[in-house]
Amino acid sequence: VQLQASGGGLVQAGGSLRLSCAAVGRTGNISNMAWFRQAPGEERRFVSVIRWSPHSTVYADSVKGRFTISGDNTKNTVYLRMNDLEPEDTAVYFCAAGLRNYIVRHLQRDTAYDYWGQGTLVTVSS
Repeated sequence: VQLQASGGGLVQAGGSLRLSCAAVGRTGNISNMAWFRQAPGEERRFVSVIRWSPHSTVYADSVKGRFTISGDNTKNTVYLRMNDLEPEDTAVYFCAAGLRNYIVRHLQRDTAYDYWGQGTLVTVSS
């Protein structure tokens, strides 16, 4: 399985971007897809996850109310709509796909995922 992420770029504070990630290959067993991000000098952190069945979404507190995750499980594609962006959102954003249907708490850990995309850079200027 390969994950292909796109949609990053440079945007001013208060602006919006939409990230996309498509899984290609043997995708039949994917249970959930997520976004993580890594700012310069920091560790990779959870942003959001969408679980196909039962359908649910989870967000990090730092993005609640501003970011929306959505997706199409028939295409194993996930999107992240990011509104009201802040300079603190500047990071490389990674999409990930998991095969196991873990509880929500575990889905916020990067160890829950089996496949990772290459990352797409989001830069928010003040």
